[in-house]
Amino acid sequence: MDKFDQLIINALRANARQSISHIAETVSLSRSAVTERIKKLEQSGIIRGYQVLLSESQKEGVSAYFEIQHERANCADVVHVFHVIPEVITCQGITGEMDLLVYVNAASMKRLHEIREYIDAQADIVKIKTHVVMSEWINNQA
Repeated sequence: MDKFDQLIINALRANARQSISHIAETVSLSRSAVTERIKKLEQSGIIRGYQVLLSESQKEGVSAYFEIQHERANCADVVHVFHVIPEVITCQGITGEMDLLVYVNAASMKRLHEIREYIDAQADIVKIKTHVVMSEWINNQA
């Protein structure tokens, strides 16, 4: 992948529906060169697809981040707790007072509350903070 491929990917991340002509103008390549590069990026699996990302207000259900503090020596020792919760989207080790950041997308506020209570009931969990997502303005995760 060279600088032109990266520029094309950045353009597609900004707006995957923009025309090849516009991308070509933006990255200073011909339309045919951009088309060929996009095809190669797709065939190689670098570009795996295109998706529609709804704003939080348009999504069904509720999303939240849980900041979690545990008493184990390693975060890996408590991750098993989150593997059994299908609504968990990500679980990441973080620095600071808290140890883990867990992102959850639940069908309802009731289900989110059940998940939180389940996590809070685990013996190794010392503290949990919940941050409910109300709006989303930028999401560059694909």
